[in-house]
Amino acid sequence: MIPDYQTLMRPVLASAAQGPRKISDVVEEMSAHFGLSEAERQQLLPSGQQTTIANRTHWARSYLKQAGLVRNIRRGWFEITDRGRDILEDQNVRIDSKFLERFEEFQEFKDRGKSGEVTSNLELGQSSVDLEPSTPDETLQAAHRKLEDALAASLLDYARTSSPAFFEQLIVDLLVAMGYGGSSSEAGRALGQSGDDGVDGVIDQDALGVDQIYLQAKRYQANNSVGPAHIRDFYGALSIKKATKGIFVTTSHFTSSAQQTARDLGLRIVLIDGPQLAKLMIQHNVGCRDKEVLHIKQIDEAYFDTETLAAE
Repeated sequence: MIPDYQTLMRPVLASAAQGPRKISDVVEEMSAHFGLSEAERQQLLPSGQQTTIANRTHWARSYLKQAGLVRNIRRGWFEITDRGRDILEDQNVRIDSKFLERFEEFQEFKDRGKSGEVTSNLELGQSSVDLEPSTPDETLQAAHRKLEDALAASLLDYARTSSPAFFEQLIVDLLVAMGYGGSSSEAGRALGQSGDDGVDGVIDQDALGVDQIYLQAKRYQANNSVGPAHIRDFYGALSIKKATKGIFVTTSHFTSSAQQTARDLGLRIVLIDGPQLAKLMIQHNVGCRDKEVLHIKQIDEAYFDTETLAAE
């Protein structure tokens, strides 16, 4: 199990007891110290930009620094302070955010995080940071994931209650937004119910429409799955049009036999189920838009990269 960043504080501090340490080396040391499996070592934050153990180790080091227990000496390197050594000697002390509050520097650090009535996770007293093992990065990304999950559910609800013609146009709009058919809005067309031979839309992959992708769209409720018969029918429709590429989209899901049928038929039929459809709509701003953009800043250590980096 990956330890939370407060559990990491003492071992991270102890890692510098014998001299300056490189933070990336300490990440590996913490992984070994806590016996993490390879899967745990490789586990990423929701952003996919950093491993969980690296993020938590960095935050542990950062909080120790704010309390004056360690100091940065150059880019990516830190060392223990005299205060840190004194605390490390007392094995009965649990080093966590609550303990760090006794130091004035840490209090000032938390006070800087306050803004009006809204405070950071480092608010004094029994704050969420004392109770929550997640780092601020993890908390923020988890909140973002919850917002996107709620948005995805709402998008699927709207799609399921839309008219058949609107849903078919939605799929065409999405594929054009994804870059299929180039930049021309006319590269995608919803065919509707007028003799479409089991095909709901078509996307031109080139300006002349020589190469085309045909679409099938099923506006189903979550409990109404798409079975293999639907895949075979779509395959037949593609054969009539002498098409080699097809995309089958549903707001529900495909049964395992339907997925196997698509593979067995050999034709390039791509299946997009409800969750993936919602994810693509969010990614390409179809049926939704940006409400607010938050810019998350981080220190540029390269800017401060000198032989001796004074403690902040």
